[in-house]
Amino acid sequence: MGVTWVGVGRRAGGGLERGGGGRAPPSYNPHQMPAGDEKRTYKIGEVCKVADVQPYVLRYWETEFPALAPNKSDGGQRMYSQREIDIILRIKQLLYSEGFTIAGAKKRLDIELEDGAVKPAAAAAARATKPEQAKGETSKTIANVRKELAAILKILEK
Repeated sequence: MGVTWVGVGRRAGGGLERGGGGRAPPSYNPHQMPAGDEKRTYKIGEVCKVADVQPYVLRYWETEFPALAPNKSDGGQRMYSQREIDIILRIKQLLYSEGFTIAGAKKRLDIELEDGAVKPAAAAAARATKPEQAKGETSKTIANVRKELAAILKILEK
């Protein structure tokens, strides 16, 4: 027996679609893993949707970050735990949002893992998005930049 294709048709872009129009249920959120089942593992495709990165990026990160070592199923499929997903999201944040190099992100991640500081990304994001906290941090950052620029200006005037 083979796969039963129901309502096969053409999409606007020319590709084939299966029945249901390829739409996810209204409650589906590709950027949020289901809560509660810590022992569940996720395939690379699911993790890519959540982290919004391509599979080749995850495979590369596995070579660069020793803490990221997913188990493989009997068929060779990478299976990621919730802890590994949290690490992936932290790596992405370090590289893309905070501007770390791979080497810098490795060092920071190693320190955080030793301290147990890598937390689920949802909790970290919730903490980081409090408006009053962000406003205070922004003010401090601007003040530090002004001080550094003033110091550079003094050096250049000499």
